[in-house]
Amino acid sequence: MSLYRRINRRSILQNIIGVRFKKAGKIYYFGPGNLEIKQGDRVIVETARGMECGLTVLGPREVEDSEITPPLKIVHRIATASDIQRIEDNKKREQETFGICEKKIQEHGLPMKLVEVEYTFDMNKIIFYFTADGRIDFRDLVKDLASVFRTRIELRQIGVRDEAKFMGGIGCCGRPLCCATFLGDFEPVSIRMAKEQNLSLNPTKISGICGRLMCCLKYENDCYCGDCHKRQAKIVPPTQGSHVVVADGEGKVISLNQQRRTATILLDNSRTVVVSWEDVIEKDEADVTKIPAAETADKADKTGESPRREREPREKRSPRPRRERNSRPHGDRENSREAKDQSEGGNESRGGRSHDRDRSNNGNRRRSQENREGRSNNSGRPRRPRAPRENKEGGRDNKE
Repeated sequence: MSLYRRINRRSILQNIIGVRFKKAGKIYYFGPGNLEIKQGDRVIVETARGMECGLTVLGPREVEDSEITPPLKIVHRIATASDIQRIEDNKKREQETFGICEKKIQEHGLPMKLVEVEYTFDMNKIIFYFTADGRIDFRDLVKDLASVFRTRIELRQIGVRDEAKFMGGIGCCGRPLCCATFLGDFEPVSIRMAKEQNLSLNPTKISGICGRLMCCLKYENDCYCGDCHKRQAKIVPPTQGSHVVVADGEGKVISLNQQRRTATILLDNSRTVVVSWEDVIEKDEADVTKIPAAETADKADKTGESPRREREPREKRSPRPRRERNSRPHGDRENSREAKDQSEGGNESRGGRSHDRDRSNNGNRRRSQENREGRSNNSGRPRRPRAPRENKEGGRDNKE
């Protein structure tokens, strides 16, 4: 039984080589057949575009059949000196064709930018790579180019990342672009990777010359984070109405799609984008409140005016203290008035005026009675008429 398994395992292994057609292009697998091919040899293989000449970057090795996308094509032959000379001639033709195509684009007035021209090995097709903001109707241009070159013409629109790969350049780190030197294929990059690496969440600082997030955020993420708990943590959807940061800039969450796990973001430039929850980073409340204050201070410095202090909400205002009335009680006023009257009476007695004890008592009673009448008048009641005095004899005084 074990021998049968060994035979089956050997039967599913296949001998392959890896071929690359561009300097930093994708690696395609072919079967070497009966040819002895080493790493660094140029080979002629058949592809979907026709016969192509590529460079062997992976020597012969055995891999399982499940790792190969069928069908596995066989190498046609090893490139000869004449094949290599044809490749050099095609490169010279590509430069001439590039200038002719640019003139034709200007004649037709098409809003497109030509990036590169490529000839196939057998010269059966010319491929023009270009960039444009939207869709371009280039049917008349294709007819014009076909009448000039007398071969098949293909115009292929590419993105900004592919343009940077074709053109090359120097990145913000001072080294040649990763996509133009060793990266074979573009992989999706998320802004959450920048957060896990403790980088700035400002898209302008973590973007490459193509305007997209840098590719190094992807292939360096495993070195910084690896299989940490952040990767295994459950992704929490952003809060609706909160301020967030995405790859296209900063904005506000206006809606959420629970089924597709996406969020609709209204950017600061009034543009709306739909991104997944993994690509959304919520901003702290402290950062959100600091931004308007800083903008107000800058505006005040430019205009020379002092910034207005924002009014606090009614709930947070401190209650205004009520002004207490400095009014004494009614009884205190009476006591002070009686004390004043008594002091005046005392002063008169001390001034040398001699009064009888009965007369002074009568005077005090009269003053207290007047005070009571004054209080009644102040309260708004009508004043009672005073009764006539009676004589000592008991009769009333008759008017004469």
